[in-house]
Amino acid sequence: MITLNRVYDVSSPPKGKRFLVERLWPRGISRASLHLDGWLKDLAPSDGLRRWFAHDPAKWDEFQKRYVAELDRTPDAWQPLLVAARHGPVELVYSTRDIDHNNAVALKRYLEAKMRREK
Repeated sequence: MITLNRVYDVSSPPKGKRFLVERLWPRGISRASLHLDGWLKDLAPSDGLRRWFAHDPAKWDEFQKRYVAELDRTPDAWQPLLVAARHGPVELVYSTRDIDHNNAVALKRYLEAKMRREK
């Protein structure tokens, strides 16, 4: 099971593995407060893609396509998440305000599709 949580809403230790999936560390958050199992910067969209998207919902569909293409080129970055998800709950944390249009949402969909194909 893969869940999402906004980094500013994290209030308790995780019930499974917790990973930050942002390229930049979130403002105003201490590292100790997140109880992370990892900060997966390499899973975040490239700087160019992140800047192009700029959290514009109108670009969401195209962002997902471009981000999936980036993920397809870096299986070593996301495969550890699949391994962790096979063994228990995984929580992806992100910092953006938009809970529906962000890289963690796209990454969760991507990983869940990979898991479905494995079965």
